[in-house]
Amino acid sequence: MAKASGDFGLLEPGDRIMVCLSGGKDSYAMLSLLQLIQKKAPFKFDLVAVNLDQKQPGFPEHVLPTYLKAQDLEYKIIEEDTYSIVTEIIPAGKTTCGLCSRLRRGILYRVADELNCNKIALGHHQDDMVETLFLNMFFGGSLKTMPPKLLSDDGRNVVIRPLAYVREKDLIKYAEFKDYPIIPCNLCGSQENLQRQAIKHMLMQWDQIQPGRVDNIAKAMTSVVPSHLCDAELFDFKGLSQTELPEVLEINRTV
Repeated sequence: MAKASGDFGLLEPGDRIMVCLSGGKDSYAMLSLLQLIQKKAPFKFDLVAVNLDQKQPGFPEHVLPTYLKAQDLEYKIIEEDTYSIVTEIIPAGKTTCGLCSRLRRGILYRVADELNCNKIALGHHQDDMVETLFLNMFFGGSLKTMPPKLLSDDGRNVVIRPLAYVREKDLIKYAEFKDYPIIPCNLCGSQENLQRQAIKHMLMQWDQIQPGRVDNIAKAMTSVVPSHLCDAELFDFKGLSQTELPEVLEINRTV
């Protein structure tokens, strides 16, 4: 996490960071690690843990308040019945995650303003980012993923992903060691046949066949060569000519 922060400027002096806590292993670990870094960092930044209770049936409302009361930090529980909105709009049996995430994002952006937070920390890890890369390639026809740092469309919020370099398998072990009170992300029953699950399964198989393959894919996202892709807006292919290329040709020979 410290390396990701250094590479992408995730944690900076004077930050007031809203840490989004869902009750899953990833967000619990993110909060714990941010608290550790907060104690060791050579500069001061503040953390505010925030949970959004979306009123899914069966959601254990007591778990996160009980956990957060035992932590030495500021926190806030938001109650918004987005579940009823989603189930009213999305037909039964269809995946609700897209609309649910959009509603959740809008609420969190608003609350970040209310709490005077300049950054919003989300618990996406390296595997999430690799999965998103393939989802966009397979189903969206674009080469993009979740960036470690993102400016929201309205320009008012900076979203950071401090776990950008962390593998999910390590987070699983860490969560077991810490014995977090995990709340499963299947309360609404919409998680079974997602495209993301198919991608996750594919990557797990690849990792078994060739350990380190997912790490190499993640590394590739940090080492992009525009002249060896096909986006004419990133690289001036039309302007390419022999007369002006001694340095470029030498670089390309080494790639």
